[in-house]
Amino acid sequence: MNHMNILVTGAKGQLGQELKSLSALHPKATFYFTDVEDLDILQLEQVQNFVVEHRIDALINCAAYTAVDKAESEQELCMQINAIGPENLAKAAAQVKARFIHISTDFVFNGNSYVPYTEMDAEDPLGVYGSTKLRGEKRVVQAYPQSVILRTSWLYSSFGNNFVKTMLRLGKEREQLGVIFDQVGTPTYAHDLAQAIMVILGSDDERYTPGIYHYSNEGVASWYDFTKAIHEIGGVDCKVQPILAEAYPLPAARPHYSVLNKAKIKSIFSIEIPYWRESLKKCMALLNEEIENKNNR
Repeated sequence: MNHMNILVTGAKGQLGQELKSLSALHPKATFYFTDVEDLDILQLEQVQNFVVEHRIDALINCAAYTAVDKAESEQELCMQINAIGPENLAKAAAQVKARFIHISTDFVFNGNSYVPYTEMDAEDPLGVYGSTKLRGEKRVVQAYPQSVILRTSWLYSSFGNNFVKTMLRLGKEREQLGVIFDQVGTPTYAHDLAQAIMVILGSDDERYTPGIYHYSNEGVASWYDFTKAIHEIGGVDCKVQPILAEAYPLPAARPHYSVLNKAKIKSIFSIEIPYWRESLKKCMALLNEEIENKNNR
């Protein structure tokens, strides 16, 4: 990678923190990790000034409103963060012709498929979160057609709060758990996604191809399968019962099937994608290390 000034928004989230941990491997790049207190993506002028002032060559937008259920009652705020913010970043990137990578979601689909979704499939979000993320994609492409949009699914990490940490905690606290088995997708280790982002950013002009891409880990799992794997790898003894989604009603509907087809990103950027269980093992090893370090202090 040649020298690049890279702006990362939403730097305190899982993906932002994974990018931060990778930044040491890219000494030629200067990273600016920002969150809302450093840079408010809802303020177009502020974003444009930042990009010009710091001579930004690439922007990675990890900022998002991701509370799927809360979004149903906070539509306006969700719309601002998931659609207006990304549009502002795209406009700022367009002005200086910087590379722009925006992170989106499997929630743009309704989940009625049984074949992995490609980038050509029709979007049809079920709730406010998905529809604001789709609106964000459309606004980004309109403001700056040279953008790369990465849709991902079921993100977890050793950073922040996520399903893996929650299931580990609940597995230790309770004798048994009911977990949904009729929603199927692919858990994605945010570290793997961060590495893919850096490959795309570092690709030469000939290879760098704007557009929408799907990225998740390989394989397929239900939330039940995912939980069983978390407990098995983590050595947690808890009886996990499979339950139907309808037995656990939530404010927002979730897609029943959201497996993503990754053929496009693999062929264009030559990205190798790990199997979800292998990546889960890596993440769990880091979590165990953290627990041991805390206990040894």
